[in-house]
Amino acid sequence: MTTTPLCSPFPLSFQWQTQNPFIFCINHEDYFPAGNEEMGPAASVEGRDIGNDFVIRDGWRMYHGDKVPGFPEHPHRGFETVTLVEKGLVDHADSLGAAGRYGNGDVQWMTAGKGIQHAEMFPLLSRESENPLKLFQIWLNLPQVSKFVEPNYTMLWAEDIPVAGHKDDCGKETVVSVIAGTLDSVEAPRPAPDSWAADPANGVAIWRISMQSGASWTLPAADANVNRSLYFFKGTSMRIGTVEVAVNNGMMLDAAEAMPLVNADGEAQLLMLQAKPIDEPVVQYGPFVMNSQDEIRQAFADYQKTQFGGWPWERRDPVHARGKGRFAGFADGTEIVRD
Repeated sequence: MTTTPLCSPFPLSFQWQTQNPFIFCINHEDYFPAGNEEMGPAASVEGRDIGNDFVIRDGWRMYHGDKVPGFPEHPHRGFETVTLVEKGLVDHADSLGAAGRYGNGDVQWMTAGKGIQHAEMFPLLSRESENPLKLFQIWLNLPQVSKFVEPNYTMLWAEDIPVAGHKDDCGKETVVSVIAGTLDSVEAPRPAPDSWAADPANGVAIWRISMQSGASWTLPAADANVNRSLYFFKGTSMRIGTVEVAVNNGMMLDAAEAMPLVNADGEAQLLMLQAKPIDEPVVQYGPFVMNSQDEIRQAFADYQKTQFGGWPWERRDPVHARGKGRFAGFADGTEIVRD
């Protein structure tokens, strides 16, 4: 067994290279200043391209927000968003009338299906100190049979995401948060019901891996038919199989091979995405992911005609009350309050 990755390390920037059925993975890391009364930055935005601010300046970006950073009302069809918020908070609102606030380890799994509009805003709650934000958003494709399912979202709360721990022969620990899939006997919470991940035969796994300085751990083998990508985004360097890899690099791995990971100095943080590919054409145009150009044109026509249910909120960038804790409100009127 060679334990050689399928490709040379590739650099990680804002948007990470992925493999089918993942469309892309975005890494947001912002060190927002203290917030103002509107939960936007209590700092000047002069010189920023407001409405399309994707250039890091003073450690943060406004993205498409004008008062509050984030992504005001926008549509999706034909895929899923899986949003892992490691630090900070996200305020959700959508065209179904659902809303929520989640973060600090929570994961939102949203199935766009036949079409939904949503807003993802980053409220700056603290008026006395910085408001750091760290999140990953993963786009996971849907097969043709599920492109037009009813849209919905599922919350995987931080307290409910299981963790698998391993100590090597030197007592050094590796901890894996199992967001999707199964590791040893540790099984992730159920994903959204119409997801490609809902069928275990599709081998979908999303794992957040933390390794102590000097720790060793072997990424177990999986089905040879799945695509596996590993992203090393925090640390110094490590050995992946036979290859020395510096931080801020990713690799495509042969899932059929167990892959030894040996960390160097300092804590290492990694993200792993794997799944059986969806063997269908993929045509993406902006917020729509379909199987043909005709379906993309139809998506635009349907959105222009129906607005995917319209927008029931007073503003394009809704944020919830400053004192509101983490919660999830659903289109049927039910609400889950976490704190």
